[in-house]
Amino acid sequence: MSEKQIFTLTVNGKQVQVSVAPQTMLMDVLRDNLWLTGAKDGCATGHCGSCMVIKDGEAVRSCIVQMKRVDGANITTIEGVAGADGGLHPVQQAYIDQGAEQCGFCTPGFIMATIALLENNPNPTLEEIYEGHKWNICRCTGHNAIIRAIQQAAGQSVAPLPNVKQPLNAISRPFPRPDAVEKVNGKGIYADDLYVEGMLHTRALRSKYPHARLLKVDVSRAKELPGVVAVLTSDDIPGRKDCGVHEIDWPVLCYDKTRYVGDAVALVVAESEEVAAQALKLIEVDYEPLSVVSGPKEAALPDAPILHEHIPHHSPGAHGNCLKHYHLENGDIAKGFAEADVIIEREYSTQTVEHAFIEPEAGLAVPDPTGRITVYCGGQIPFGDRNQIAATLNLPEDRIRVINCLIGGAFGGKEDVSVQIHVALAAMITNRPVKMVLSRKESLMVHPKRHATIIKMKTGAKKDGTITAHEAEIWGDGGAYASLSSHVMLRATTHAAGAYEVKNVKVDTYAMYTNNVPSGAFRGFGVTQSAFAMESQMDQLAEALGISPLEIRRKNVLNYGKQTLAGQVMTESCGLADALEAVVAAMEKHPIVSVEGDKRRAWGVACAYKNTGFGSGAYDAAGAEVEVFADGRAAVRAGAAEIGQGIVGVLAQVVSEELGVPYEKVEVLVADTDRTLDCAATTASRQTYVTGNAARYASREVRKLLSRTAAEFLGAPPDSLVFADGEIRNNGHIVELSEIVKMVRRQGQLPKMSYQYVAPMCEQYHHFAFGFGAQAVLVEVDIKTGETKVLKVIAASDVGRVINPLALQGQVEGSISMGLGMALQENFVMKDGYVMTDTLNKCRLPTIDQTPEVISFFIEHETKDGPYGAKGVGELASIPTTPAIINAIYNATGVRCYNLPADKKWLKSELAAE
Repeated sequence: MSEKQIFTLTVNGKQVQVSVAPQTMLMDVLRDNLWLTGAKDGCATGHCGSCMVIKDGEAVRSCIVQMKRVDGANITTIEGVAGADGGLHPVQQAYIDQGAEQCGFCTPGFIMATIALLENNPNPTLEEIYEGHKWNICRCTGHNAIIRAIQQAAGQSVAPLPNVKQPLNAISRPFPRPDAVEKVNGKGIYADDLYVEGMLHTRALRSKYPHARLLKVDVSRAKELPGVVAVLTSDDIPGRKDCGVHEIDWPVLCYDKTRYVGDAVALVVAESEEVAAQALKLIEVDYEPLSVVSGPKEAALPDAPILHEHIPHHSPGAHGNCLKHYHLENGDIAKGFAEADVIIEREYSTQTVEHAFIEPEAGLAVPDPTGRITVYCGGQIPFGDRNQIAATLNLPEDRIRVINCLIGGAFGGKEDVSVQIHVALAAMITNRPVKMVLSRKESLMVHPKRHATIIKMKTGAKKDGTITAHEAEIWGDGGAYASLSSHVMLRATTHAAGAYEVKNVKVDTYAMYTNNVPSGAFRGFGVTQSAFAMESQMDQLAEALGISPLEIRRKNVLNYGKQTLAGQVMTESCGLADALEAVVAAMEKHPIVSVEGDKRRAWGVACAYKNTGFGSGAYDAAGAEVEVFADGRAAVRAGAAEIGQGIVGVLAQVVSEELGVPYEKVEVLVADTDRTLDCAATTASRQTYVTGNAARYASREVRKLLSRTAAEFLGAPPDSLVFADGEIRNNGHIVELSEIVKMVRRQGQLPKMSYQYVAPMCEQYHHFAFGFGAQAVLVEVDIKTGETKVLKVIAASDVGRVINPLALQGQVEGSISMGLGMALQENFVMKDGYVMTDTLNKCRLPTIDQTPEVISFFIEHETKDGPYGAKGVGELASIPTTPAIINAIYNATGVRCYNLPADKKWLKSELAAE
């Protein structure tokens, strides 16, 4: 890089001077020199828009704007945005009102693009909104809420939220997120936004080969480079050398061989990222390349290379390259097929999919004078992270503190550790703060993906549509390490017959080690893959029987008194039939023109169900602490990870409902292993149910304590008191909650209670609750180009009880967008173990101009044990979208996709062959 020069520019109304090289990007200057971290680094290649700022009235991506182009420019960042009264700008308020800030990482960039658009075009059309945000990507919202926010800011009308049951005081009301303001004004802190004095930087040397034996790792030259503080290998690990979120099989730093290209071989710890990057090139590694296992069926061949020589130590029952085999069988499969009038037997495949959370992994470890280490990061299992860090460092867990910063999306992709152990190890050895941030390319290479699968299904049905038998064989590509493969493939197994009653069933599922990037948790958790195959089977059965896809689903959907393929009888909270009928009724209100020139249009339908909680015999619990203060505030503290899904809002609403504290006066603290109780993983759509219940029961314990004093003060029985609006009431008598809190404290009592909630225990393959959903998707296919547009999605979701309709709407719409991407375009490509999809752009994420109209219905069949009847929703709506699209494409064109994705090139070729 050339020598530094002085550049003068005006930033947020103030003139500043910086001395940097001309090629330095504006984003780096804003973040590293001026500490304006509202401009986020999501890709550094101009593909996400999270770094968007306004330069001389024009929205620009600051990660690709060199300083030589901005000398003398006027720059506005999110920190410089405010309303006329000094409060929120109308655009910022609109984003809050419409729930357009879930994880919040992309939000500042979107807001800057929106402000620039509206300043030049105050009343934009939908097409102009698309054009004004063509460089921005949101993975959480699906862009629907963002479009509504832009329309609100422009003074245009927006659709109301779906109807809910009669709201309670706080429950079922569309409150904004507790962290909404800091996400729209750029003040929210993510891990990469942290800077401390004396901070070092660490980078990992990744494997040159997808499979190789390590013969020698020579770091001597790297250590000699000025600015390098330490270079670490597996020999420097004082404790356990392997890690893993479940099975312990993943080397912290490789010591015998490498098993995929994301494996870390060594760590460089240096005074700057630039020095660390230079030092990586000086590390000399001697490899012995080994044969590569590139797919799950290849992994099962007798002569396949074995990836893990000691696999039984990692997972009991594992053998060869097989991590886990599940066999589930009920009824009499042979008898069932003998009774069938039609049998459909097909093979399907689903692709590897990247989570594409817009915030790459980052972490900062800070040692204190006693040697205790605090790790600031963004993982989905904070207490699990603490456990893994402590095991590697050979320290007691109480010597490690893990604090989650705001997390810029996860979707399952941040359940495994990424940077947490590395920064902690480096901080312990150097006794200095150490930061690590993965580049987007590195992130793509390292973290686990959605499992690619090969699924063979055989399904039989009678003439009236009744399914008589179902057989499935599922092969999952687990990649190089276990991650959550055994659990993901378990869900694929238990949901392999879809949301239907099938009494005669046999399922065999295999989670296999390969030399691909590991596969792990991803929204839908294995159900997404099996649902694609089963919903395709349902439509083909209907066609063979001469009945409609709706009729065959009505005949077989799970309902009260019916049982899952695992034999679990539905006794409560099963609203699938209602969801399906809501979708059908809405479809009838939207007639279509099936043929118009080269365009073909059709509807496709699909159903889904998804477990809430771990289930299948696993212990599932969470703890929460609730406290009220003398000024009328309340606080709730829980160890759950907030990844954008909205558990912080759920907790605030629960406390508000139980204690009558106004929602805006409830403070929420999550995911700090020193200050919160363990809530286990943010996974399995479980946090609302399990942690929500913990907060609910903790609040009730606080209420019992306060009620004793309030009852004495008001002269009324404790159980007759009403807590609402910051007051305690009884028959016209009122006392401020804060006054009772003061009395209780003067009595020497602390109105602070903890509660550990344990979910109902289930037998193997069973769950304590399920979410149910149905969707209809309208597609338009251009038969000349093969392009498929999703025009409309009707989605009905049985969520038990709606806690927050605004947040729920965002979860549904974001899920649908992911299903759209999986159906039509997303494909994480690897070739012989090497990553081909090495930029965010190559992930082919849905863009704002692909956003379909979404018509949502909330079905509320309440659960007995969930908080106010609620159950999980974070994954449900992502499951039926893909098969509904695939079924719609077939209905429009006569071409069926068996191997995802049904992309434009493939469909054009198939149409040409017709």
